[in-house]
Amino acid sequence: MIHKYWEENETIKQIKCVHTNAKKFVVNNMLTPEKVYDVKNETDEFYFIIDNSNRIGGFRKTYFTEEFK
Repeated sequence: MIHKYWEENETIKQIKCVHTNAKKFVVNNMLTPEKVYDVKNETDEFYFIIDNSNRIGGFRKTYFTEEFK
């Protein structure tokens, strides 16, 4: 049940959404291209971020880039 407290965790890093073109899932409701998001947790395949609903969401790393400024 540790995932219930991820919203309160400190931000690990920030990432920028580069696209919302998903093959299987609808992510354009929860992500905005060019917007910077705070990463609360990370696995090999997913970032867990505070998305546009202001809740924790897990998204594939392919939607984001770490290099921005």
